[in-house]
Amino acid sequence: MPDIVNTEQDHAWNGPEGAHWARNQDRWNAVNEGFNEPLLDAAGITGQDRVLDLGCGSGQTTRLAARRASRGHALGLDLSGPMLAEARGRAEREGIANVTFAQGDAQVHPFGAGAFDAAVSRYGVMFFADPVAAFAHVGRALRPGGRLAFVCPADAALNGWVTAMASLRDVLPVGDFGRPGLPGMFSLAVPRRITDVLTAAGFVDIDVDRVQAYGTWGQGAEDAAEFLLGTGPGRHLMEQADPTARVRARRTLTEHLRAHEADDGTVLLRSTSWLVTADRPVAPSVSGSPGGGGR
Repeated sequence: MPDIVNTEQDHAWNGPEGAHWARNQDRWNAVNEGFNEPLLDAAGITGQDRVLDLGCGSGQTTRLAARRASRGHALGLDLSGPMLAEARGRAEREGIANVTFAQGDAQVHPFGAGAFDAAVSRYGVMFFADPVAAFAHVGRALRPGGRLAFVCPADAALNGWVTAMASLRDVLPVGDFGRPGLPGMFSLAVPRRITDVLTAAGFVDIDVDRVQAYGTWGQGAEDAAEFLLGTGPGRHLMEQADPTARVRARRTLTEHLRAHEADDGTVLLRSTSWLVTADRPVAPSVSGSPGGGGR
């Protein structure tokens, strides 16, 4: 595997966090699948395209992209060995032949220049240590006029799972969880930050649109509470608590989630994200500054 510059994320996604996501991939897909079609539509994938999926996880979006690019190819890239093992197994069982997966860091992975027509990501681009350098590196992997499309979380207060975790402030050391900035889940929560980063990385025709979807977080409030507390943020908070506080946390979170149970008991939480598109310039302008791009 090539050099890894994002060592903290590498350790997380090849440790308990990656194992949790691999073990619960169907649940995570149920949480996030409402963004799949908007993302792939925005990428404008055609039948012969070569598609790169950044931070592909267990590969649902990679497989969907490969089906759209039926005469092309899709490559899913991720740091997590456990999730990539699940991705490869799913692709084989589904009989998708035009998809491959690679373990690596998108910030330094040795992509071929202009090797892809489109790059997509569903919640996989918020953890770059140097986002400008990372997106510039991805841009060089796109052909001139190639399209970047990704989904990233918007304001934490507009995401139901964050407000659910915030209900534990009197029980667990939640602190400033959900604060924008820094490498992390909400590092791209401010649209101006997105446009500044992508512009500095050399992209043009940048568009940032708000999208919302409801995801399924569990079958009943108790089930959803256990799932949330088993995620990376939840597990981190619970590890800092004593046994009495853990019991209180489960009870408090369960009661909060009861208000989000549908008639069949399914717990539905709203996610609010930015759907971002940008193009690699077709060619430099006469002055040497990036020119307009498009597909």
